[in-house]
Amino acid sequence: MSVLNLPFKALSDPTRRAIILLLKERDMTAGEIAEHFDMTKPSISHHLNALKQAQLVQDERKGQNIYYSLNTTVFQEVVGWFFNLFHQGEGEVEHEKNK
Repeated sequence: MSVLNLPFKALSDPTRRAIILLLKERDMTAGEIAEHFDMTKPSISHHLNALKQAQLVQDERKGQNIYYSLNTTVFQEVVGWFFNLFHQGEGEVEHEKNK
């Protein structure tokens, strides 16, 4: 469970969720990401670092640029946790009905 704490904390911020949506479309540099926001580049870097620490985003240097992309493995874990949560919840409701 503690493995999911950082991703959920990172996703609690609306700017970070917006960055995730941008990266869902394609890999981008920090400058390309910053063009979509009315904030400083250091602020964007702060958000990208939080997403990297949560392992939701990974970066790769290509020449002079660093490209950010989604780490789909962690997203699969988060989605799996949600499915298990709701699946377990449904079973508990059914169990209560049958009492």
